[in-house]
Amino acid sequence: MEMVEEGQNQPKIATKRIKFEEIVEVGGGDRVTALPDCLLVEILSRLPSTEDAIRTGTLSKRWKHLWTSVPSLIFDDDNHPRLDFVSLVTKTLNQCHHQKLKKFVVSTRYDTRSESQIHDWIRYAINCNVEELNLKLWNAEVIADEFLLDQFFFINSCFTDLRLSGCILYPSGAISWKNLRSLLISEGNLDEELIGNILSGSPQLETLVFNECYGYKRLDITSKSVKNLVFSGYYWVPPDDECDDFSHIIEINAPNILSLTIKGDLLLWKILLVNVSSLIEANLDYTMLGHHETTEYSLFGYHATTLKDEEEMLEEFILNLSHVNELKVGRSCSKVVSRLDFNGFVFPSNIKFPDATYDWSDSDSIESRDCDSVESGDW
Repeated sequence: MEMVEEGQNQPKIATKRIKFEEIVEVGGGDRVTALPDCLLVEILSRLPSTEDAIRTGTLSKRWKHLWTSVPSLIFDDDNHPRLDFVSLVTKTLNQCHHQKLKKFVVSTRYDTRSESQIHDWIRYAINCNVEELNLKLWNAEVIADEFLLDQFFFINSCFTDLRLSGCILYPSGAISWKNLRSLLISEGNLDEELIGNILSGSPQLETLVFNECYGYKRLDITSKSVKNLVFSGYYWVPPDDECDDFSHIIEINAPNILSLTIKGDLLLWKILLVNVSSLIEANLDYTMLGHHETTEYSLFGYHATTLKDEEEMLEEFILNLSHVNELKVGRSCSKVVSRLDFNGFVFPSNIKFPDATYDWSDSDSIESRDCDSVESGDW
């Protein structure tokens, strides 16, 4: 009898997410139930939410408590009344007895009535040494601040991946995220001091993503560990007493990063690349908001970006990134590329456009095309 080496010709579990109905349909319910617990837990972990995993408890007595062994907890209040969702999450966590969590995800609206419960959920995850924490929180009240994270959040060595949306980061002391490798902050008010605190407290950080954040004017990413920087959107509205044209220039000083992405809607004057000397690849796929033919138009009390400003910034990007192996320029920049080409700008050989058959010199066709951003990652 021929022996089969371990790992050869063995069925692999698909990495795609599984719908609840598929659990009982694939090969029949009895065949699935006959699988060992470790495989059943793996199947449950690939369901879209913890609520879906809990529903499998109706299949048989064996399935009733199997979901409590899943190392990932995912809660999304989509189609749930707010208070019902809060009750669901709290009840679920009270039934869990995890020693270790791989992933904890909460996506919900909240108000002052549920803030304390959300703090309890986060504390539960941290007490379980969660590795991947994803918080998407938005306040349902008309006039309200973002969610203020507790101080214990900033001293934690279990995090490896953090994704924070709608959260206020206001540490009272030094941050300590010793094992953090990936950080995404979305819609956060950040200043240079806070960014420096994050970098100094995250010695293993490799990927840093700022998505529609604001409040800073310079990114000093001098950490030797950070290799990937994503600058995705920026909305800068100046205070009433600070409307000079140069107050919304963003400087990026990141001499050690290998990959840089600038994308999304940018409400600012321009971005200056101070030092990105180690870059290997770069991706430009952004839209400047509020551009006009002249600077006579005023947006939020300060001059809007002109078409010439757009052209100058993209031209500076291209020239400053001439040393990278590959420079991708996405469709969101297509109109500016068309104008540069029309004005005789010579594009270097390291540039790659999203479609090799695209006629960048055809200004009329470019103006009429859809210039939505090309997504570069599932953030």
